[in-house]
Amino acid sequence: MDEQLKQIGERLRGLRDVLDIPVSEMAETIGISSDKYEKIEAGEMDITISNLMKIAHKYGVSTEELIFAEAPHMKSYYVTRKGQGMSIERTKAYKYQSLVGGFVNHKADVFIVTVEPKPEAQVVYKNSHPGQEFNLVLEGKMELYIAGKTIVLEEGDSIYFDATKPHGMLAMGDKAVKFLAFTVE
Repeated sequence: MDEQLKQIGERLRGLRDVLDIPVSEMAETIGISSDKYEKIEAGEMDITISNLMKIAHKYGVSTEELIFAEAPHMKSYYVTRKGQGMSIERTKAYKYQSLVGGFVNHKADVFIVTVEPKPEAQVVYKNSHPGQEFNLVLEGKMELYIAGKTIVLEEGDSIYFDATKPHGMLAMGDKAVKFLAFTVE
């Protein structure tokens, strides 16, 4: 499996060990079985950004610490230069670049998300997480599926929604879509 998944799994196991959290509690936090959660820690199964956010929020760590193994250090301000934010490619189709990763105790997670088009129509994975989310399309066009609705968003369009509702996206056409994702509880 992907080396990044193994590293995230190791950090999750480390967090659980340090805080003496049973596997069953961690699995319950993200709504999966203990067996599946153990596969995540072993790097054999992927974990969504929204589930990492749930864990980070519940146990008082930053999402970036779980994803990138870097603790924020800046307290007054944090600048992210174009193309320089910490990034992770979650799958071949999704890339997340953190824009706030270096700021201590940030109240929101802000990412530039790039979604590659899928050659043929596929089932869109939907997830949910605490709080609210704002998306602004920077490039391309996407379908956003939220709470049983399909909304087409083009460059310059934005949406603000209840992130506890199941949601997912799909790039439209033959070009990747790039959007700003801002989540806050």
